[in-house]
Amino acid sequence: MIDSSVRFAKGFVMKLSHSLFALSFIAAVFFTGTSSAEEGGLFRHFVSFQFKEGTSAEKQDELVKAFLELKGEIDVIVDLEWGATENIEPLNDGFTHSFLVTFKDKAGLATYLPHPAHEAFVASLKPHLEKVYVFDYSAKP
Repeated sequence: MIDSSVRFAKGFVMKLSHSLFALSFIAAVFFTGTSSAEEGGLFRHFVSFQFKEGTSAEKQDELVKAFLELKGEIDVIVDLEWGATENIEPLNDGFTHSFLVTFKDKAGLATYLPHPAHEAFVASLKPHLEKVYVFDYSAKP
């Protein structure tokens, strides 16, 4: 079993003055100005798949290709990349394929989700999907 507790280097001590400085800096970064979402910054849609047992490698490749083709069919997609797991730690919970879809802003996701091309892809994917993980976020520098 993997120990997920946080450990610090032996003898690690942060002086109170350093702690206050760090907190002040973090507050200044997060509470000054507008966020990228408020400015219409990039919005990311991260998706991971766990295919059902018995889904052939050929079928998985076909579904990956179909997902990537969405970039040419849905104009709000700014970028689309993917990768298959190369985990050396057993922490992927059975997910084998991940995709990062980038939109100009959060409104892009609202256009993408009900788009007929996306809905058709989801319909073709569902019979082969054991689990899906989705995480959406506004990109921050």
